[in-house]
Amino acid sequence: MTESVPPVTPTALFDTAVVAGVGLIGGSVALGLRQRFLARRVIGLDASMDVLREAEALGVVDEVRAQCGEWLRGADLVILAAPMRALAPLARELAPWLSPSALVMDVGSVKGGIAAEMERLGVRSFVAGHPMAGSERGGVTHASAALLENAVWVLTPTDHTPLTALSRARSLVEHLGAAPVVMPPDAHDALVATISHLPYLASLALTHMVARDERLSLLAAGGFRDLTRVASGDPRMSRDMVVENKEALRGALSRFRRQLDRLEADLDEPEELLAAAQEGKRTRDSLPVVRRSLLPAKFDLVVAVPDRPNQIGAVTQALGAAGVNIKDIEVLAIREEGGALRLGLESAEDVGRAAGVLRSLGFEVRARA
Repeated sequence: MTESVPPVTPTALFDTAVVAGVGLIGGSVALGLRQRFLARRVIGLDASMDVLREAEALGVVDEVRAQCGEWLRGADLVILAAPMRALAPLARELAPWLSPSALVMDVGSVKGGIAAEMERLGVRSFVAGHPMAGSERGGVTHASAALLENAVWVLTPTDHTPLTALSRARSLVEHLGAAPVVMPPDAHDALVATISHLPYLASLALTHMVARDERLSLLAAGGFRDLTRVASGDPRMSRDMVVENKEALRGALSRFRRQLDRLEADLDEPEELLAAAQEGKRTRDSLPVVRRSLLPAKFDLVVAVPDRPNQIGAVTQALGAAGVNIKDIEVLAIREEGGALRLGLESAEDVGRAAGVLRSLGFEVRARA
């Protein structure tokens, strides 16, 4: 018989976290904070009560709020996750209520504007950032902590960013399972203009060509769909994203036109076109593959464990005795008073059975979405 253990919850990095804007990315951050035991309490702030009710029902957040107020002073982590056009107004609304000691971050795809706005507002412990993750399917319904795993998360401090704030932001990103990369805001905006915003405009151009000739749509197979996938994103959010970064994007468009001109000229030079194709293949094949969760997130269970010997054994033995098959196991984090394990199970039913077994032994568990 497996010996029971005293209840344990890993020491949280933050006591109270507020996610302002509970959409795809904000919801994914909130889920990561809850499921990895990184915050004792996660509050969702959003102007839409429908969004808040859905986020609460899905277990994305612990509490919901529809308005800023005195309650915000108790937050030691605030994540701004509104769409690009709403980001600066949201910052202005929150700024008077923020604790000077709170770490404040954003997840917008353009960094120069929000970094300048937060400096103007005098929010000292602000670290601008951009997790390079997303989906054409938006909204909190599609939020998942797994979306952030192994993703590059760019942090863009300015000359006025405190080193302690940057260090705390890096630690949070790493604990969420992402890989932090640090660069200046303007460098980030120039790079994403090429690798993110330019492909979106190229997708629009290609889909517009198909829309204007019905015969093309009959022949648009998998390759075309893959190439134009980003055109399926939210039109308003995508429009705001590229407009916010228009200066850097104009430079990227100019370079892209030169590449197209060169390829057009190479149509008369087969060997040059072959060399261009070979370079393209080498570059495309060398791009890293970002691997998210290997198992469907809905079959995952996260278990809080104390930092003492044989805790993994206690968990696996108890589930083995109960007939629950563990297909994958991952140590998510070990902190001062314990850490967390991710268990990949075979089915939703196994998640429920495993949760019951482990709770009966004193473990705290959370199902992952």
